[in-house]
Amino acid sequence: MKNLPTIKEIAKQLKVSASTVSRALHDHPSIGLRTKNAVKELAKQLKYEPIQTAIYFKERRTYTIGVIVPTLSEDFFAKAVSGIEQIAFENKFSVFVAQSHDSIEREQQLLESFTRRRIDGLLVSISKETKQVSHFDVLKEYNIPVVFFDRVPNEQHINKVTCDLYHISIKLIDVLYKLHHRKIALLLGPQSITANAERMKGFINGMAKKRLKVNPAYIVETDFSKEQTWNAVSKLLSQKQRPTAIVVFNDWVVLDAIQFIKTQTDLQLNKDITFASYANLPFCKYLDNKPVVSVEQFPFRQGEEAARILLDLIFNFKEESVQESIAGEIVFY
Repeated sequence: MKNLPTIKEIAKQLKVSASTVSRALHDHPSIGLRTKNAVKELAKQLKYEPIQTAIYFKERRTYTIGVIVPTLSEDFFAKAVSGIEQIAFENKFSVFVAQSHDSIEREQQLLESFTRRRIDGLLVSISKETKQVSHFDVLKEYNIPVVFFDRVPNEQHINKVTCDLYHISIKLIDVLYKLHHRKIALLLGPQSITANAERMKGFINGMAKKRLKVNPAYIVETDFSKEQTWNAVSKLLSQKQRPTAIVVFNDWVVLDAIQFIKTQTDLQLNKDITFASYANLPFCKYLDNKPVVSVEQFPFRQGEEAARILLDLIFNFKEESVQESIAGEIVFY
């Protein structure tokens, strides 16, 4: 295998010192224009690339960022990571991506691994088991900034990028109201996920704006498993006055809910029971039985904005936290 060219090799061929070559490559003012051009031309011919570890040592940066998401099997997080990678690529940063698989233990292990790798910054969408985020405090000791996105902690002084689920949830109720639904239920995710609170607050206020009563029995939860989702939907439908519409945490959960209706009941979808959801995943529009609407949460844009904020924090320390909310959009099927 051919050895990679070095500064010493360039210096030898040009009959100058290695320090002169190094200064020329970095446009040092002490090096004349003719020498700079000669060094750069030969470096180009030899396809010389600087040794990154030396640059890292000098600049005290690795030009890498870590990303922790619950799973890459969901289109939402895959798009978010694509947005992150786009901004990182434009700024010549490398990206390490890892999955917590919704386990706080795994999340903590990944955090330790990234810290050992001396990443310059971290982007995180927390697991469904993560109720507090004190394990991320270790990053402060190493001056490593962290930005949370989508699934964010219920903390005030953090850097975060989210979708505005409160206002879009109010709009969801308005859509269902115009479709003549008055008995509307809400199927949430695990309590530890802060986005639940935004959905619920928007749901309650949306109902109030239409002068509709919120039935506590119409608000149920799932841990995202098929079994719990089926149990939640069954509980809603067993009410003496069952709901005619259900707002569901996201499109993955709504798939299990629809399957329950089709296999376990005689109800007709979008006639006897209607679903509204969040995420606007691409496959929904191809379903024979689909939710009537879904919320576009713009994961690619969330990833881009989170990466932009993180890179700014890497180069420019800020005392105050940076927080951004992206407006959601109703998508009709």
